[in-house]
Amino acid sequence: MQPARIALVNPINLSPLQRQELIRLQELDPTDKRILRALDEDPRVPIMVLAQRLGLARGTVQTRLERMAASGALRPNSSRVLPAALGRGVAASVSAELDQSHLNEAIAALRKIPEVLECHAPAGDTDLLIRVVATSPDDLYRVSEEIRLCPGIVRTSTSMFLREVIPYRTTGLLAAD
Repeated sequence: MQPARIALVNPINLSPLQRQELIRLQELDPTDKRILRALDEDPRVPIMVLAQRLGLARGTVQTRLERMAASGALRPNSSRVLPAALGRGVAASVSAELDQSHLNEAIAALRKIPEVLECHAPAGDTDLLIRVVATSPDDLYRVSEEIRLCPGIVRTSTSMFLREVIPYRTTGLLAAD
């Protein structure tokens, strides 16, 4: 009898709701969190060394990392790259008001703008909240205009970030139980 195989799904091809459901089904257990905390301390550690440090079998660490990646629980490695290292040291938030009948077209157009790092649909008066980067204030103006001209976007408001005071982090969440 063959062991059951888990179908690997590319989370990039899933809708945000499907991705959330897949991640929810793949709750991280204490062993997963130990692996991720160790990788947070040394992201380049070889799997064999990581397994030895944690007292786990190499296959266990490998399988769990593959499962977390396949489920969409891990961000792409490119999210570790700081935009400033790519010449994009100016960061901002763009709030967008939409003609709701063009939501899908607006999102499709926003995906094509490389300076758009992420986009959320918050509760409240704002339809979309978009995090962007640029090379300079003048370039930020260009990026904001590119967003404003996307199909379905009626109005935008841009707030430039002056300084990052708490960087993106999940280390505390991995430690919390």
